[in-house]
Amino acid sequence: MTGRKTVRAAWPLLAAVAATVLSGCGIRATEVPTDFGPAPSRAACQVAGGEVVEPEAGEFTAPVALMCGGRLVDVDRVLPVRERHAGDPVRMARALLEELGRAPADDEERAGFSTDVRKGLTVTGPGEGDPQEALRLGTLPENLSVFALAQVVCTFSGSPAAASDGSVVLGGPDDAPLRRYSCTDEVRTRPGTAPTPAQTVAP
Repeated sequence: MTGRKTVRAAWPLLAAVAATVLSGCGIRATEVPTDFGPAPSRAACQVAGGEVVEPEAGEFTAPVALMCGGRLVDVDRVLPVRERHAGDPVRMARALLEELGRAPADDEERAGFSTDVRKGLTVTGPGEGDPQEALRLGTLPENLSVFALAQVVCTFSGSPAAASDGSVVLGGPDDAPLRRYSCTDEVRTRPGTAPTPAQTVAP
């Protein structure tokens, strides 16, 4: 007990000495927060030991971009879309968006996967005067978190919901401006710090 009290009592003295040394070295304390990016993660980012769900007749699997270890990682999900509708951009976008908003399964969560896309986010096809590949979300894309927007864009980019060049044209409800988004390697590896590239689409 005496030894513990001695160590505990010495902490204020040690702190004062450390502060003096730092001051002498020209290092000043600061309360301004700094951001050096996400801390290294021990997440496996690989689903293992989970039950394999086989698609039923007419259904198929498609990759969705989930968060894991500070980056985007594709996970295969069975979509509730019949194969004959697989080429329909709006049907696919709705099915993929529904998967993004669904909480990760137990095995996915254990592997470190999560999603920043809120359940209930909707998507419709192009409005009057929109390009054919346009998709309109139930909220402005810029209102989504940087992680959620990256998830949506990178999930759509590898599906029939994307334009022929792999870009994704998104807008909000009604006649909100449309923007063409791209899923780059930088966005996939650093979705929190690398903004999703976007270009305004002329009306």
